[in-house]
Amino acid sequence: MENKNYRFLNTISPVSESLFKRLQNISSFKSFKKDDVVTNFCEVPTKAYLLVDGVMRAFIQDDDGKEYNKNIFTPMSFVASFTSLIHNKPSNLCYQALTNCKTFELDYGMFLSICKEDLQASLLYIKVLERIFVTYEKRNLELLSLDATQRYEQLRSRIPNIDALIPQYQIASYLNITPVQLSRIRNSPQKN
Repeated sequence: MENKNYRFLNTISPVSESLFKRLQNISSFKSFKKDDVVTNFCEVPTKAYLLVDGVMRAFIQDDDGKEYNKNIFTPMSFVASFTSLIHNKPSNLCYQALTNCKTFELDYGMFLSICKEDLQASLLYIKVLERIFVTYEKRNLELLSLDATQRYEQLRSRIPNIDALIPQYQIASYLNITPVQLSRIRNSPQKN
């Protein structure tokens, strides 16, 4: 089968053509415009997304309305409030398109039903969750062990054109620094 999404899923875990067709049957293509909210605060989500084009974020907001980016998603990322999906509880995070985005929207409940009867689907789900956990742990370790310049360089190595894709204040929020600090890092002669 010559489908890039099929090939991508097979890099995570073996997926037969028949399972892929079942996944297609519970998925639909969905576009989001820049600034569209994918999942809002306190919303109980029912969908997960495979981001195929664009950039999204997950963020929290404090009582004063200040936003803090928890994650930035790029193409071929799974985007969802998985804690909320798993526990069927309201999301503590808001998921938003930072650019125009193209996704495949998956009905999470129907996917779980398939997982209950199809070992291959269950293994795919486990591998996806493992991938998400590893990314989450790496992010936490970066915040604890790297300085702001190192975190910025890590982000740029992961997303080389990040500066052209999203506003600097969004990058600064993700790095857990102020826009002024980011500007200093970007203008530093040591930055390559």
